[in-house]
Amino acid sequence: MFKASILAATCIFFASCGSHSPNGANPSINDTTPSVETRPPNTDYKPAFAGQTRIAAVTTSTPYEGKVISNSLKRPWGITTLPDGRLLITEKGGTMRIATTAGQVSESITGIPPVNSGGQGGLLGVTIDPDFNSNRMVYWVFSEATTGGNLTAAAKGTLSADEKRIENAVVIYRAAPAFPNNMHFGGRVLVDRSGNLFVSTGERSDLETRPQAQHLNSGFGKIVRIKKDGQPADGNPFVGQAGARPEIYSYGHRNVQGLAFHPESGDLWAREMGPRGGDEINLIQPGKNYGWPTIGYGLEYSGKKVGAGITHQAGMEQPVYYWDPVLSPSGMTFYSDDDIDEWENNLFQTGLNSNHIARLVIRNNRVVGEERLLANEGQRFRDITQGKDGALYAVTDEGRLYRIGKK
Repeated sequence: MFKASILAATCIFFASCGSHSPNGANPSINDTTPSVETRPPNTDYKPAFAGQTRIAAVTTSTPYEGKVISNSLKRPWGITTLPDGRLLITEKGGTMRIATTAGQVSESITGIPPVNSGGQGGLLGVTIDPDFNSNRMVYWVFSEATTGGNLTAAAKGTLSADEKRIENAVVIYRAAPAFPNNMHFGGRVLVDRSGNLFVSTGERSDLETRPQAQHLNSGFGKIVRIKKDGQPADGNPFVGQAGARPEIYSYGHRNVQGLAFHPESGDLWAREMGPRGGDEINLIQPGKNYGWPTIGYGLEYSGKKVGAGITHQAGMEQPVYYWDPVLSPSGMTFYSDDDIDEWENNLFQTGLNSNHIARLVIRNNRVVGEERLLANEGQRFRDITQGKDGALYAVTDEGRLYRIGKK
């Protein structure tokens, strides 16, 4: 068990004083406080504005705990909360399971179309329809093998009354073209307030494919907005533009594995993996270009510059926040409960090679504080969701399900 009341000496205590800004800011944050990051960066790139990286450390003052409630999952990848408070979880190999908040895990749910689980592929992100109680509709993203390789696909189906199978499963979207590798599928899905789906894709990593993140005729490196039948959503920014795929909402992404809506504004936020440095948090706006591979704050894995090695270019968006070295980010969620009052509207993100969950305090769409949770657990945290009980629930590549909440 991890206890948040005791943290490393490098973190400094801040009380929330019981007051909140609309963005869940902690008014006592001191800009001179050291960052939680003490490792040297991979690059000498300079941030575009103060606070874009290595922001001041914060510490949760409310006593809480993170505890393992199950270790019986098989490479879980996505997690979402059902209306009754239980948790629907995808496993990379192609199965779904339902878990209670006490840690009981169901048998595998059948009826899911085959997935290509090699490499970074598999059964990925999952969400449910806002009217799940009446239609029992589930949406998910997966890597699909097809002619020419494999691709990111989105599907839907209904959960049977006995919760043993997905019925009438159908693929509703494919991020063409297919490519013969098993990397950078993106893989998250959300339903917005208007009932449309946001789906994230990757640029498939290869030097041959990554330029397509900048191409509007490709499904690589995009966030797309589609109707529940997979057709482009009304009002998308490139509808009617010659040579552009009408489902595209934003582009210039590397590998977006995190999507979340701000609980008050409804704004869409995304996090994407950088190479060696340059993991990003972005506030997503329709039609905007988020720069990859033209600009970024990281290096190739070889240590060479990415392209021209620039961090700015006209017409390309700056990340709200970036990390160097990386967290290897995956899932994320905003906290919108008053059970832990000081977490209100904070953004929680899972880290893979960093082995922790990052808490970001956000004020006026800028990060003003960062905290590391469960950093001593030695786990690759893959995804996180907020439960009906005011706790957070996170899954790890190693098969654990955590509850993180008030003691």
